[in-house]
This record gives sequence, structure tokens and C-alpha cells, in this order.
Amino acid sequence: MIRKQLRPHEFRERLLSIMDRKHHWAWLHFTGNSLTKDQLKIHFQQEYAVYVRDFPVLLARTLGKNPPLEVRTILAQNIYEEETGGLTVGRSHPELFLTMMMGLGYDRTEFQQVALLPSSRSYRSWLDAISMKRHWLLGATALTIFVEGSVNDRQEILSPAKPKTTEEIEDVVRQHPLVQHHGLSSDSLDLVRAHQMVEAAHRHAAYKIVVAHAVKPGQQQAVIGCLTEALQRWLRYRDGIARACGLRKASMDIGQTTAVRESH
Repeated sequence: MIRKQLRPHEFRERLLSIMDRKHHWAWLHFTGNSLTKDQLKIHFQQEYAVYVRDFPVLLARTLGKNPPLEVRTILAQNIYEEETGGLTVGRSHPELFLTMMMGLGYDRTEFQQVALLPSSRSYRSWLDAISMKRHWLLGATALTIFVEGSVNDRQEILSPAKPKTTEEIEDVVRQHPLVQHHGLSSDSLDLVRAHQMVEAAHRHAAYKIVVAHAVKPGQQQAVIGCLTEALQRWLRYRDGIARACGLRKASMDIGQTTAVRESH
């Protein structure tokens, strides 16, 4: 329980310490070469239906709660990019995700009516509730810090790199696990290019708006609680996908980590 106001850097550190744990034991499988295309399809279908397809809508719900002007501006820019790709490659991120799927050999129709796993349904229901029913600050925490964030947030926030050049972005694309292990053409990875072009700015904006507006102990406690719950629900969600793919935790080398961020 927070009994007195945390200073901004202290509060940010509490948030980063939670994001340090956004790593799932099965992620090495999903970024390696051990899974079949059918197993990968389970993973990608759940990701798409749970949050990729509707992420602009989730953000728009938070914007619709009329946060302060500077927050509205940041959220509006994020929604514009997610829905149109207008700041990067000119196509919406959900559509770019489907382009990546078709590049892997899946049919677009396989992503139209996805049956959610129980843990996926629970996680999506929580994202719906946090974006529709709770204060905008908690919606922004869940969506812009947690869903868009990764285990790499600490590095990106505390040691920001310069914007990547076109060649550096193309090198990231060439090194992508789907290219390296599953033969995906780099032509199908505009989603990765778009993320590389805007992600650093999005990460800094996310922490800026939450840290700047959660100033009272009660607000800070609510944000920390929201982020902690997001992590717990996400881990159960990823457990469900791993089980559906036939993976077991005992098969992993516990303690290994990966720097590859999630598909979104």
C-alpha cells in the first residue's frame, strides 16, 4: 500500500519493475523453430482476436472518457496510426498483421471467427472492462503501458536509442524469427517496420501520461494494481495458448529470457 506520494522516478521504477516480468516461459518456442505452422496458427489467431484486431477501438474507448487535452492528443495520434498507418506505412496495424499471416500461408478467413480459449476470453473481457468501465488513467495504463509494452521497456525508457535508420529497420526485419525460422518473406513484415518507426515514441508517451497524471497515493496505488493485474491475466492467457499448442513448462530451460517483443 502506498501511504505517501511517490516521486515521479520512484513511481516509474515501480511500473518498470512490473514490466520486467512480462516474459512467459513458452515465448522461446514461439520465437524459435520448434513449432509447426498449425501450432503457430493457434497463437496468432488468439493474439489477433484478443487484442490486435480491436486495439484501436480499445484505445478509442479510453480517449472517449475525455482525459486532459495532452493525453487526448497522444491517444489520438496512437489511434490514427493503429487504424490507418498514417504515420508510417499507410495501412492499419490489424491489416498489416493479416498480411503477415497470409505471408505465412494462412487464409484470411481463418482469422474472421476465432473461438477464444477460456483464458483468452477472460483476458479480453478484462481489457473490455478496463477500457469501458474504469477511469481513463487505468485504461491508458492497461493499454499503452502493458499491452503495447514488453520486457524491453526498461531499456527503451531509461536508455533511449536514436530513431532507427531505414537500413537498421530492415536489419531488424531480416533478423525476425518468422523470417529466420519459418521462411516468411520480408515483404510481409510491414507491421514490424511500422512498429520500429513509432514504438520508441509510443513507449515514452505511455509512461509520460501515466506518471504525470497519477500523482496522489491512491491514484498511484490504483495504477500499480492495474498493471499487476494485467500481468497476472496475461500470464494466464499465455499459459492457455501454450497448453493449446501442446507445450509444457517442464520442457523449457527455466531462467532463459528473450529480447524479442510480442507480435503487436
